[in-house]
Amino acid sequence: DPRALGLTSRHLAYVIYTSGSTGTPKGVMIEHRGLVNLIAWHVQTFCLQPETCCALTAGLAFDASTWELWTALYNGSTLLLPPRAAAGDSLRLLEWWRDQSLEVAFLITPLATIALEDKLVNPTLEYLLVGGDRLHRMPASLTPPLKLINNYGPTEATVVATSGRLSIENAVPHIGRPIANTRVYLLDGHGAPVPLGAVGELYIGGAGVARGYLNRPELTAERFLADPSSGEVGARMYRTGDLARYLPDGNLEFLGRIDDQ
Repeated sequence: DPRALGLTSRHLAYVIYTSGSTGTPKGVMIEHRGLVNLIAWHVQTFCLQPETCCALTAGLAFDASTWELWTALYNGSTLLLPPRAAAGDSLRLLEWWRDQSLEVAFLITPLATIALEDKLVNPTLEYLLVGGDRLHRMPASLTPPLKLINNYGPTEATVVATSGRLSIENAVPHIGRPIANTRVYLLDGHGAPVPLGAVGELYIGGAGVARGYLNRPELTAERFLADPSSGEVGARMYRTGDLARYLPDGNLEFLGRIDDQ
């Protein structure tokens, strides 16, 4: 019994390092509750049948691999692993991926863009989940039954914080809305909510917020702040450094990093 051992959902599940694209790589401490929340949301949304087939295409140093791996283990699904020859060869990986019997699959945004533009999309796929980079434009077409799901989330918020289905009718490729047990705030430079349609910095609260950075207490205190809107004692929110705004339909549009403006 985990409780008899003193184990709780607040114990660490893993530590994974950020890419360092916004500074020195940092070890992010993810607790079990964040990982379980991510996986439960994914299975309930996309994998209602245990016999679902999915693939592991993300590198193990990329946090999306935990999403792919643990979803399959949690659900008892079949997880297909690409051949070693596909490592470092995007075209070979996509050709392998296209030929598998998949219902749900994740691809990093640049790979998904290539697949959609070069007609390398898996024909059995119902859900194509993309993320890890900004989707700059909508694909020219989406062939049924394919549904394109755009996901956003920093490593510090356990892989995915917002998610939304895209349609070729969308004027911009939005990043959807918060996933289960997740809160999103758009705040100005004084920490106040911005008006609907105005640009604000994106803060993330809820079950997916990481414990902080490994052995970096000062940086943890700078980026992980008290969440006054939670109602939960000790609740925190993560300051992403990303800009976004709400679209008229309630979905979020990602506008890039503050540092890039």
